[in-house]
Amino acid sequence: MLQRVFERKEWKFFAALPKAAPGLALAWWLALLLRGALPAAFAIAMGVLVGAVHRGDPLAGPFLLVGAIFILLQVLNPIHQALSANLGDRTAAWLYDRLTEACVRPPGMGHLEDPKLTNDLTVARDFDLGMTGPPLAISMDFIASGMVEIVGGIACAVILFRYAWWAPILLAGAWAATHWLLRESAIWRDRNTEEVRGAQRDADYAYRLAVDPPASKELRLFGLVGWTIDRFVARRTRLHELQYAATRLREKPLIWSLLLVVGANIAVFWALASGAANGKISLGAAVAYMQSAVGVSMIAFGGFSWALDGAAAPVAAVLRLEPAMRPAGALHSGNRPVSTKRAHEIRLRDVTFAYPTGPGAPVLEHFDLTIPAGSSLAIVGQNGAGKTTIAKLLCRLYDPQSGGIEIDGADLREFDLAAWRSRIAAVFQDFIRLELPLRENVAPAGAPDDVVRAALESAGAANLASLDTILSRAYDDGTDLSGGQWQRVALARALSAVKMGAGLVLLDEPTAQLDVRGEAEIFDRLLSATRHCTTILISHRFSTVRHADRICVLEHGRVIELGTHAELVAHGGRYRTMFDLQAERFIVPEDDEGKTYDVLS
Repeated sequence: MLQRVFERKEWKFFAALPKAAPGLALAWWLALLLRGALPAAFAIAMGVLVGAVHRGDPLAGPFLLVGAIFILLQVLNPIHQALSANLGDRTAAWLYDRLTEACVRPPGMGHLEDPKLTNDLTVARDFDLGMTGPPLAISMDFIASGMVEIVGGIACAVILFRYAWWAPILLAGAWAATHWLLRESAIWRDRNTEEVRGAQRDADYAYRLAVDPPASKELRLFGLVGWTIDRFVARRTRLHELQYAATRLREKPLIWSLLLVVGANIAVFWALASGAANGKISLGAAVAYMQSAVGVSMIAFGGFSWALDGAAAPVAAVLRLEPAMRPAGALHSGNRPVSTKRAHEIRLRDVTFAYPTGPGAPVLEHFDLTIPAGSSLAIVGQNGAGKTTIAKLLCRLYDPQSGGIEIDGADLREFDLAAWRSRIAAVFQDFIRLELPLRENVAPAGAPDDVVRAALESAGAANLASLDTILSRAYDDGTDLSGGQWQRVALARALSAVKMGAGLVLLDEPTAQLDVRGEAEIFDRLLSATRHCTTILISHRFSTVRHADRICVLEHGRVIELGTHAELVAHGGRYRTMFDLQAERFIVPEDDEGKTYDVLS
C-alpha cells in the first residue's frame, strides 16, 4: 500500500518541492496550513462575537479577534501567491536541471533515440511552456488554493466534533466522496492514454511546423499554409475531444454526488436548527457550528485535482527518465591511455550492430574493415547501408553487439572514453550550430586565436565575420550564415581539433551544401591539413570520394568493393555503375557547347 502511494505522481510532485527549494517549500507549507486553519478560527471568532452580543458582554475583545483573523485572511493570500510563483519557478528550474543532466550525462546516444522514452521526454521538455497546461508558477497557485480549501474544510469538520461526532463524519464524507465519484468517471485517467499522448505529439508537431522558421519556406512554396492550419486545428480538436470526452461520464456520478451532499447537509443543518430552537446549544455556538458546516464544503472536488494532475505529470516524467536514460545511454569506459601519436590503424573485426530500438535487422553484420594508419578512406553506398553507423561506432556513441573495433591492436572499449573522443575530429550531417561567437563555434573547447584563424582559412571561411561576432541575428550585432557558410565553420571546427592534437578525422557528408568545385577545393585542403591523421570520409559525391587513398563500397552492412578510384573504375562493379550515373549529369553534349558545367573528371 505504502509503495503504491510513494509511486504516485502526486507524491513525487510534493516530494520534489523541498528538493528544489527547501526554504521556500517550508514557507509555502506553513502559509498553506495557516490559511487553511483561519476559516475555522473565523467561524469560532464569529460565534464568540455573536454570543457576546447575545449575552451583553463587552465586545472589544471579540471584535479585535474577528478583525485580526480577517486581516490575516486578506494579507496571507497575496503572500502565499508570491511564494507559490517563486516555488513554481524554482521547481521548474530544478526539473530542467535534472532533465538536462539525464539527457547529457550518459556517454552514449541510445537514450535519446529510444521511442519508449519519447512520451516522457516530450512531457518533461515542454511542460513549462504553457503548451499542455499553465506554467508551474501558475499551477502552484491553483494547487495552493485548492489545498487551502481542503485544509480549511477539515479544520471546520474538527470543530463540528464538539457538537456531535456524527456531523463531521457525515458532512466531510459526503464532500470527500465527490473526489472519488468524479475522479472515477475516468476523466483523469483518459487524459494519459497512449491515444491521448499520440494526439498531443501530432498537435505539437503541426504547431511547430507553423511557428518554427526552418519549415516556413517549404510551407509557402508548396502551398501548405492552409494544410498546416487545418492539420493543427484537426489534431488539437481531436486532442480536446479525447481529453474531455470523459466529462459525459460525469452525469451519473454528478447525480450521486448531489444526492449525497444535499442529504448530508439537510441532516446536519436540520439538527443544528432544532438544537438552537430547543435551547440545547447557545446562539453563539449555533453560529459557529453552522459556519463550520458551511466551511466543510471546501473539501469538495474542484480545480485542485486538475491543477495537481497537470503539474505532477512532468515531475513524474523527469523522475522516470533519470533512471531509464542512465542505462539506455551507458557505455563502459576503460582506463587505457590513448597514444599521442597522430595516426592510428583502425580495424573493425566481425562487427555486428543493430540499433536497440530499431526494427531488429542488423545495420552491420559480421563487418570487417581495416583502415591503415595515416591513410584516407572514403565510404560510399546507398542510404541505410551503414555509413553513418560506422562513424557513430568509431566515436563510441554506441558499442557493437558482437565483434569489436581495434585501435592499433587494442579494443576500443579498453580506452578511456573521454580521452579517445578528445582525439577525434568529426563533422556530421547534422552538425551543431552554436548561437555563440565565431571563436567558440570553431573551438568550443578553446584554442589560441591563431589556430582558429588558420582553421577558418583552411576551410575557406576566413572572411565570414570577426571572431567575436555572435552567429545569430537574435543578438545585437549578431549575424546569420548560409548553409554553405555554416558547413565551412563546421569544417574549421574539425581542422581546429586536428591542430590541437586529434588523430582521427571523421567527415560525414561534410560539404553537402557546397558546390562541386568548392567541395573539391575544400577536400583537397582537408587532405593536406590531415595528411598525418587517419581520415574517414562519407559522401555521395564522387568528385570528392576519388581523392581518398582507398574507397569502400557498402551494401546492406557489408563491404562489397574496396580499392582506389582507378582500381574500382577498372573493376567495373557497383562503384563504376554509381560513378557513371553521377558523371552523366556533367557530360557536355555537343549541341550545348559554350554552356558552363562542373566537370568531374
